[in-house]
Amino acid sequence: MTADLTGTVEAEPLDRLGFLLARHGAIAHARMEHAFKQCGLTPRQGATLVLLGESGHMSQKGMAEVLEVDPSILCGILNDLEDTHLVERRRDPADRRRHIVALTDEGGRTLDKAQDAITAVENDLFADFTPEELSTLRSLLGRVRTSQSDSACT
Repeated sequence: MTADLTGTVEAEPLDRLGFLLARHGAIAHARMEHAFKQCGLTPRQGATLVLLGESGHMSQKGMAEVLEVDPSILCGILNDLEDTHLVERRRDPADRRRHIVALTDEGGRTLDKAQDAITAVENDLFADFTPEELSTLRSLLGRVRTSQSDSACT
């Protein structure tokens, strides 16, 4: 038995926080991926639609910055979403070099289905938590030292 960084002694090696986070993270990721797939989306496409759903429309450059993805990656995501009529890109009338991305009506309907699917996954994952515990969990996870620039996220 060894002490972890929190100073507690762990009885089981696989109960270490890193293993627990990895296992639960993998399960949560798989469930979210399945939820998006049921809506005809990849997780990256789903995240893009969620962002557009909150903002209404954005510049392509601004989206790349918020999503923290390379503009060439975002271009591929948007191409796929545009091919399926979920988003549309148009030139900004104030700056013809800039593209504005917006949800289409079909994209809004798909986003609604995806939001419902995500909510169902989250409700199942966190069914045994109180609202206060969920707030604490969100706060604690926000302090875990990771970033979207980590190699696993790029």
